[in-house]
Amino acid sequence: MRLVIARCSVDYVGRLTAHLPPALRLLIVKADGSVLVHSDGGSYKPLNWMSPPCRLTEEPGRWSVTNKAGETLEITIDEVLSDTSVDLGIDPGLVKDGVEAHLQELLAVQLELLGDGWRLVRREYPTPIGPVDLMCRDESEHGVAVELKRHATIDAVEQLTRYLEYLNRDPLLRPVAGILAAQSIAPQARTLAEDRGIRCVVLDYDTMRGVIRDGTLF
Repeated sequence: MRLVIARCSVDYVGRLTAHLPPALRLLIVKADGSVLVHSDGGSYKPLNWMSPPCRLTEEPGRWSVTNKAGETLEITIDEVLSDTSVDLGIDPGLVKDGVEAHLQELLAVQLELLGDGWRLVRREYPTPIGPVDLMCRDESEHGVAVELKRHATIDAVEQLTRYLEYLNRDPLLRPVAGILAAQSIAPQARTLAEDRGIRCVVLDYDTMRGVIRDGTLF
């Protein structure tokens, strides 16, 4: 990973245009080829970015990043304060806690909870930006990406949104819909998900694993 702190301006040209005036920013170049532009605020979300596959061309005072769709990210660098590279090695990936892992295992064999006639494509469906918990096909054979959480917050909605944006670029997969499935879903997360066309499903963990309550087997 390469981390560059520089005073720069940024211009994006693609499905729309965007301009960031000169300011001190953090530029991140990851091993997968992605380039991200961060300010010292806004939590984890970059001001602008280019997802892989893309090509970075460096010239004195200018970076040009182009993806396969022809979109470009032009970074004009006025001053570099720091430029360091670190080899992070191979990441083992996200290790889910026991309940989330079990929810994924249970839902994979109980897809009727999501709809009749659904089938599983794969658990931990790989993408360059992380694995999708469950990749499914609904009764109409349309793709559906399912993100599982114990308690779903806005971060979970953002995570699933990124997966959907990536998956829907593939003409062999799209259209791909999204489902946020959890034991509980924060009201703000539900509002944001529904606004983005993501369906929310509340799961009863005890029922799914067949726990006996009040003498009844669920």
